[in-house]
Amino acid sequence: MGTGLYVGTIVLVVIVLIVGTYLIFKSKQKKKLNNIINNLEKEKNLLINVPVLNELSKVEALVKNNKLEDKYKNWKLKFELIEKETIPEINDMLIELDFMVEKEKKEKVYQGITEIEIKLYEVKAKVKSILSEIKEITSSEEKNRATIIKLKSIYRKLKKKFEDTKPDYEETVKTIELQFETIERRFEEFEEVMEKQDYEEVIYVVKGLTEMVEHMQIVIDEIPEIMLMGKSLIPKRTEDVSSEYIKLTREGYQLDYLNVEYNIVETEKKVNAIFDRVRVLNLEDVTFELKTILEYFDSLFNDFETEKLTRKYYEEGLASFKKKVNHISKLLDAASNKVPEMKKQYNLTDDMLYSIEQFKLQFNAILEDYEKLENLDRNHSFPFSKLNQELEIISLKLSKLQEKLNNLLQRVGNLKDDEERARGQLEDIKILLKQSKYQIRKNRLPVIPENYYIELREASDAIKEIQKELSKKPIDVETLNVRVDTARDLVFKLHNTTSEMIKMALLSEYAIVYGNRYRSSKAYINDGLIKAEKLFFNGDYKKSLEISINTLDTVEPGIHKKILDYNK
Repeated sequence: MGTGLYVGTIVLVVIVLIVGTYLIFKSKQKKKLNNIINNLEKEKNLLINVPVLNELSKVEALVKNNKLEDKYKNWKLKFELIEKETIPEINDMLIELDFMVEKEKKEKVYQGITEIEIKLYEVKAKVKSILSEIKEITSSEEKNRATIIKLKSIYRKLKKKFEDTKPDYEETVKTIELQFETIERRFEEFEEVMEKQDYEEVIYVVKGLTEMVEHMQIVIDEIPEIMLMGKSLIPKRTEDVSSEYIKLTREGYQLDYLNVEYNIVETEKKVNAIFDRVRVLNLEDVTFELKTILEYFDSLFNDFETEKLTRKYYEEGLASFKKKVNHISKLLDAASNKVPEMKKQYNLTDDMLYSIEQFKLQFNAILEDYEKLENLDRNHSFPFSKLNQELEIISLKLSKLQEKLNNLLQRVGNLKDDEERARGQLEDIKILLKQSKYQIRKNRLPVIPENYYIELREASDAIKEIQKELSKKPIDVETLNVRVDTARDLVFKLHNTTSEMIKMALLSEYAIVYGNRYRSSKAYINDGLIKAEKLFFNGDYKKSLEISINTLDTVEPGIHKKILDYNK
């Protein structure tokens, strides 16, 4: 019974909490919607309080012509429609919205909020448009008057600058004065239109004055520079270019490729056409065009200087080319005379002989190109810049030919050097062979191993092969070099074999003699030395040394170092 009561109490508490939470949620939601509606109400009231009526009253005071009166009536009608029809409609929508909130029609409430927001936005846009149009008239006088004051200030400064520097404007003076008069009349027209309060016409008058003053500012700023360039700098530059062109032409320079005479005539036409526009104060791109003309004349002077400098390089290149031609001609003559003679002495390849003939043909072709270049130079057919380019190409061909010819002559000269080197190396090899034989005789070894005689025979035969090659006519230098390399390797091998064999024999003999002191005291020492002696007299000196050292090391550790140091 007590447990049932406890559970019932808990259930009741839970229900109360749920209901309470729901009621709190509903209350908050309703409060939120009421806040939204209140904000919409405020926005609607602000629309009614906009200063349109105040601005309309200003316009009403300004109405002095039918055009402005029609505008005034139209604005007033539009605002009355908003005030008497649209605003009441929004009021009804807000009342309906309150009702739906009370009835808790959630979906319809949010739909109604959206519709009212759209309606308010449309009204705001209409009111803003009306107010903007009205202010364009009500603020017209103040705004346009400020613009005119600023334009008059600029105008006075421009006119003063013009009066102070009138000579700089030369033949445009009269046109500029007329333009100033036109601007003054437009200022007067502004006052007349303002007096009539024709605010639409005022806009066009102010716009026209602004454009005229801005154009006059360009005229006053740019014409002095235009006159300086067109009446002074360009004619002077034209005269200098023409004078320099005539001078260089008389000195032998070919400058037709620059079209100087034609371009000077065309430039004068261009300048005249530019000044036809300047006289009516049409300055569009005039400064740019005149500067371009000056830059063109500057480029011509650069071209003239380039031609002068190139002529210097060309003349220096000619002198260098002629020296090189003489040098290569002598080399070709030497090769033509020397190679056939060398063919008797050495086994020259057909490629070498063919190369000399090809070099002659290439040399003659280069000389023909040079002769054509000289003709062009004499006839003044090409500018020096072009002549120098052609000379550089011919000189490059000549340099490559010289390089090939030098390589060929070096190869031919190397044949003689190789022969002399082979003879010198033959003598060195012979001496080394004699030294090896002398060492064998001097040390009187008990036995000379068979491999020594084989190496001696091979070395001797290789020396004979060198002598055989040197006795041939013509000498095959390539084969001779192979024979020398082979003989040198074999003799060095024999020399090393001889040195090693004598060294082993001397050390082995010393070890046996040294070990005699231990023969009587140790039987195994005596046995080891007897084996070493047998090997020594059979010519196996290295094996004999190994047995001697190993035997003595048992009684005298470290003996091998003493024995090996013996022959040092």
